[in-house]
Amino acid sequence: MKALTKNTTFVIVMSLFAGVSVMGQAKKNLQNFRSVDKSGINVFEAPKTPNTEFEGLYVWVGGDFALQFQGLTQENSGDSLADIKSNFNLPTANLNIDVQLEKGLRMHLRTYLSSRHHTEAYVKGGYMQIDNLDFIQEGLLSELMESVRIKVGMDQINYGDAQFRRSDNASALYNPFVGNYIMDSFTTEPFMEVTVLNSGFIGVIGATNGRLNQSVTSTDDGFVVFGKLGFDIQPQEDLRLRLTGSLYNSSDKGTRDYIYGGDRAGSRYYAVAEGSDFSGRFNPRYAYQTAFQINPFVKYQGLEFFGLIEQVNNGADAGGGFTQLGGELIYRFGADENVYLGGRYNTVTGEQTDAASEIEISRINFGGGWFLTENVLTKLEYVKQSYDGDGYNGSLYQGAEFSGIMVEAVISF
Repeated sequence: MKALTKNTTFVIVMSLFAGVSVMGQAKKNLQNFRSVDKSGINVFEAPKTPNTEFEGLYVWVGGDFALQFQGLTQENSGDSLADIKSNFNLPTANLNIDVQLEKGLRMHLRTYLSSRHHTEAYVKGGYMQIDNLDFIQEGLLSELMESVRIKVGMDQINYGDAQFRRSDNASALYNPFVGNYIMDSFTTEPFMEVTVLNSGFIGVIGATNGRLNQSVTSTDDGFVVFGKLGFDIQPQEDLRLRLTGSLYNSSDKGTRDYIYGGDRAGSRYYAVAEGSDFSGRFNPRYAYQTAFQINPFVKYQGLEFFGLIEQVNNGADAGGGFTQLGGELIYRFGADENVYLGGRYNTVTGEQTDAASEIEISRINFGGGWFLTENVLTKLEYVKQSYDGDGYNGSLYQGAEFSGIMVEAVISF
């Protein structure tokens, strides 16, 4: 999607606020919506509440802001990495627009007002969410739609559960740490997906053309199917159990696959290792691939565990593949669990092709956070990331390592 000029952005934002002012910003809840404040933490798929009353067109204009202080150092075997200083990172911001159009019919749009990779305003994407068909004909498939949701748009697809705990540019309140996973499975593509949510059962099936930037003259005829199966139950008042498995498969007609390279905002750890806008992450860059991700989640009172087991295999004859493992243990305490402490361990190992040597990337995070209000979070973490394996011999990653302290402030409303 094309970048917006500053003047265009100003006109759009002012027009939106003017429109909201005309409607009076009545206090109504968006239907089937994941809250953007603290109450949205540990919510995965947006909740589904059948038979919700529609009280007229409603527009919610919200936003996110995030700022980090970075105190990292780094080194490698050749002493050839950049000498990075302690300083503030570029502040990032999102503009979010959510519109309740009809009963069970909602639209979402997110614009990156500022990000590491795009300092200018840039549309991330949006979607239409359909939880009821009364806007077509009252009572149409009403029993079926009590459990079924349809989403269509140009936005992130529902592959894996790690996407629900990641930082999306300035939207970083759901993430207990500062950075996302090393192999960040996140992409925005034209998609359609059908979700079934029924008594704890979760089922998703969807498809996309696998492209990030669309063009009718493109020679890429790729096609992607993805899905998810699992359950999310609460057998006791203090205990919640969730387990899902997700599959992503792209066809051999594709020329480039974006499942690990679709985030245009950039990574959190600035100037580390190669120093690109996505530094600290790893993208296999396969043209087409098959991937699966398994995610257990357990919450008992204030203690929670989230896990990630992921395998991606190159679809080409050259072979190769990578395994990602991750685990988070978080303890939330204090009044309304406003404070938390925790740690995360994350590794990626594998070979680019069958003929290549193995590489390994490992990261450990320790830290915590404090919710000053429902909408304001401050985080402090220690992070250490290391690169190893014969596949890195002779490159700047040989013996590479970065570590230090990160502080992040987040506002979401």
